[in-house]
Amino acid sequence: MIEFQEEIRRFKPSLDVEDIEDAIAKSDLTDMNDIMMQLVQDGIAAGRAHEI
Repeated sequence: MIEFQEEIRRFKPSLDVEDIEDAIAKSDLTDMNDIMMQLVQDGIAAGRAHEI
């Protein structure tokens, strides 16, 4: 059975759209493109290290 008073006590409102936009913009998110670019750069650097 659902305890309504308990659910109301634990309720936390969701962020407004503006707050969500700010939270996303301020976070440092690494996407797949960033990861792939880093892997390519590491591979190029490793290849140059073997040439020396």
